[in-house]
Amino acid sequence: MSIADMRREYKQAALNEADADPNPIRQFDKWFEQAVAVNTGEWFEPNAMTLATVTPDGQPSARVMLLKDFNDDGFTFYTNYDSQKGCELAANPRAALVFHWPAIERQVRIEGTVDRLSHEESLVYHLTRPRGNQLGALVSQQSQVIPSRQVLEARLKQLEAELADKDVPLPAQWGGYLLRPWAIEFWQGRPDRLHDRLRYTRHSDGTWRIERLSP
Repeated sequence: MSIADMRREYKQAALNEADADPNPIRQFDKWFEQAVAVNTGEWFEPNAMTLATVTPDGQPSARVMLLKDFNDDGFTFYTNYDSQKGCELAANPRAALVFHWPAIERQVRIEGTVDRLSHEESLVYHLTRPRGNQLGALVSQQSQVIPSRQVLEARLKQLEAELADKDVPLPAQWGGYLLRPWAIEFWQGRPDRLHDRLRYTRHSDGTWRIERLSP
């Protein structure tokens, strides 16, 4: 089969204005829980999302990350501040997220501004991570060119020995971000590519406007 012939019909559900929650965070929570409920195997991570950032001169970049929390303030993720995305967010603190849940034929697009979490908030999350992940954050100079994998493995062994009887400290260059949304779009696959798209846009007073977009 050619790539051009790869397609499927979407028939599971519809997205109507009457059924949509007035608050997009509550609507996201509903869809997220449904995505979790249909988890079909270890490969499926409902909290996986594409994070798109952009440089000051307009060059976009994107990668898959894991969502770690969400509430009325926004969506939280963690990374290395000195990584490519960290540097881009420092220069241009606006970003977009995309969640794709093919098992329920849905996706969610989110756009907003990004703020760093406090050191205290990042530390709270750091302490919940598996020790190997904590060490990995210390080892990695994320996005930097390195001569070989052996360099990483040697540094990991060195840190394991140095910190054998100690807690792993929070790296100075690692922590959390909060994306504060100004727009959230919910996409439900429908037959014949006439998909349902509802976009929430935040008003200055914190309320949300809901509009239907053409597929």
